[in-house]
Amino acid sequence: AVVSNADVAQYHGLFPARQLWRPNLEYPLWDPNWDGRRPPPILQGDDDGIAESRQRERYIRKNGVTRHIILIRHGQYDETHKEDSKRLLTPLGRRQAELTGRRLGEMIRGAGEEFGPCRVRVVRVSNLARAKETAGIIYENMGLEDLEGGDAVVLADPDPLLNEGRPCHHIPGGPARPSVVERTDEQHPRIEEAFRKYFYRADAPKPEESESEVEKDDATEASEDDKSKPKHEFEIIVCHANVIRYFFCRALQLPPEAWLRLCTFNCSLTYLTVRPTGTVSCRMLGDIGHLP
Repeated sequence: AVVSNADVAQYHGLFPARQLWRPNLEYPLWDPNWDGRRPPPILQGDDDGIAESRQRERYIRKNGVTRHIILIRHGQYDETHKEDSKRLLTPLGRRQAELTGRRLGEMIRGAGEEFGPCRVRVVRVSNLARAKETAGIIYENMGLEDLEGGDAVVLADPDPLLNEGRPCHHIPGGPARPSVVERTDEQHPRIEEAFRKYFYRADAPKPEESESEVEKDDATEASEDDKSKPKHEFEIIVCHANVIRYFFCRALQLPPEAWLRLCTFNCSLTYLTVRPTGTVSCRMLGDIGHLP
């Protein structure tokens, strides 16, 4: 086989340079089209185009849906077995999952009281036994059956893309062994695919009124019909520590090679919001205030 220079080149002697994550814009600049869903620019005269773009962004910010993504690490589990089917939660792990479900229910009901109707779309989960057991217990204890304005919450089929793995290399760290390089080549594309699958801004709302009417609407209170439409959408993902830390770095456009500098505990909550305009914020990282 022919070995190219790209395969040989090393990043500071740590790992192949081709495995370094390279952002579309240099750090610390924010890529406004990180999910490929930013509305295309308005091509008009300079002043008119800029003014219309700003007007559209104001409309999206006011009328769009904010996505709330809550990442949960599985509960404590039996690590003495190699077979995944036997790596089940301990009694403590099941208790952690029960309390986490109750806490999520409280958070989402509280958001509904503060912001108006919320939609809890789905509880997602990896395909590993410890995560599936955790998700089932959380789902049973959320108590959101009668949440006003919300559709029925679905416990989704397990998604192997969310399985634990090595998302990328980590810095600081020593030179990567060949087996680690191979494992990164194997597992990084899957975990990156999972990030792109679940992290994105909601569809931009389309004004039904003329531009002048939109401007007038900005200066008046929302109609009763608007107030009844959910402006917040929750998605819960039960998965694993490495995956969660990678998602956190990628969502905030931080170097993903920093993932091992972060720490998440069993049944901890990492809570990110994706606003209608595409900006992303972290509300919690590895929070365990709900656990004794």
